[in-house]
Amino acid sequence: MSLAPPFTQETAQAKVKKAQALWNTRDPSTVVKAYTPDSVWRNRSTFMRGHDAIHAFLTAKWTREHNYRLRKELFAFTDNKIAVQFWYEYQDKHDGMKWKRCYGLEDWTFAEDGRMAKRQMSGNDVEIGESERWFKDGVDVDAVSIGEEHW
Repeated sequence: MSLAPPFTQETAQAKVKKAQALWNTRDPSTVVKAYTPDSVWRNRSTFMRGHDAIHAFLTAKWTREHNYRLRKELFAFTDNKIAVQFWYEYQDKHDGMKWKRCYGLEDWTFAEDGRMAKRQMSGNDVEIGESERWFKDGVDVDAVSIGEEHW
């Protein structure tokens, strides 16, 4: 199955889960390959362009965010665009290793070869306690029921 545009329900869903698996590697050198060399990003209030900037950003992110576990879900799609909602949990090295969960949305635009040309992310972090964690070690992030009762 091709994961390049134009997307169908099936290929958009597969693209989202592939991105989820890729990001859960927490390996900037691997993750950056999914983006075009001149990919444009907005991550919260940070704007960047290109592999070098993305790699540096991800390296800093995963140096700070320990025990990072992410889930992405398809929200909407068109021929070459996908919108996702996501949740991830991590321990913040710069905040006493407190557990946090980020809730957010991303919009992605893809080049013809299936690599991402544009990524815009909006997210908000919430401090959580150990007992509030969803993505504990050994838990399949896709098996966690995420609904409004958790907000």
